Amino acid sequence: MTPSLIATADPHFASAAVAELKKANGQIVDELAPGIWSVQASGDFFALAELWRQNPPIFVRHICPVQTIFSLADGLDDVVETAVTTFTHLLEPEWPFSVQTRILGKLPIKPFDINKPLSEGLAAASGAPLDVRRPFQILSVVLAGDSAYIGLSLAVNNLSDWAGGVRRFAREKGQISRAEFKLLEALEIFKIDLPPRGRALDLGAAPGGWTRVLRQKEQYVTAVDPAWLHPTLQKDKAVRHLRLTAEEYLEDYPDTYDIIVNDMRLDARDSARLMGEYGRYLYPYGMAIITLKLPEKGYESALDHGLNILRQKFTIAGARQLFHNRSEVTVYLTPKSG
Repeated sequence: MTPSLIATADPHFASAAVAELKKANGQIVDELAPGIWSVQASGDFFALAELWRQNPPIFVRHICPVQTIFSLADGLDDVVETAVTTFTHLLEPEWPFSVQTRILGKLPIKPFDINKPLSEGLAAASGAPLDVRRPFQILSVVLAGDSAYIGLSLAVNNLSDWAGGVRRFAREKGQISRAEFKLLEALEIFKIDLPPRGRALDLGAAPGGWTRVLRQKEQYVTAVDPAWLHPTLQKDKAVRHLRLTAEEYLEDYPDTYDIIVNDMRLDARDSARLMGEYGRYLYPYGMAIITLKLPEKGYESALDHGLNILRQKFTIAGARQLFHNRSEVTVYLTPKSG
């Protein structure tokens, strides 16, 4: 059975990702590595890509097409030369492109060994501009065993612009915690634009990673946590720190906010209930972001329960298990109309 795509997810949530693939009528051909499968889609890659573009899965992070399979036994130079010949006429010359290579298992080559000659060959032959940060079209190359799986698609078809959904952020001077990457990735994947000089509420804020990101986005932040914030935030006049629990602030007549964020270490269901109570303090045009912490066992049930609780007070605009998530799912919420 010939695969039509390769799908990627966090290996910890492999069973949920496989269930999403099967629900979309995808049939697993082979597991190429933990959390990475070759799949035969019902129809073709682009039909599934459009379905998931409109209604993205939660656990499958990235998909890419398989339009041809080359044998690595022919040699790397032959693979590159044949790929340039095969895909040059398929590239739109006016649109920026990139080559994204993943190597699964132990092979005596690195992604750069493929990316550089393949990118240069395609750019010279097609005239399309190379842009690895903001590509409009992507040639995906996955090397596994003795095979090279290659396919061309638009970036919007792949669920993520980044190979395998691996979104890396540069560590910045002054960064408070790695949790900042979770919020940055959520804002990017859900395409969230924060209002200019908005009012933000950060529940369970300490030590302040998410508060720092919100301040970078020019938000005025109320940070709620009994623990102290990072010293740099204590000096920030646009940060109001309330040394209360989120439950205590709820009893203290909270203000109304443009955005409410919650990365608290609570059971998914308890966190969802608390967020539901804060929904009344969100402006009608506002938004909320919450991470639902999932147990080792029975995480599907816990997630379903948490999402159902949130649906009582919010519209779920997006839910994804992001690269920077651990045992959790990030959920993007908007107030219910009316």
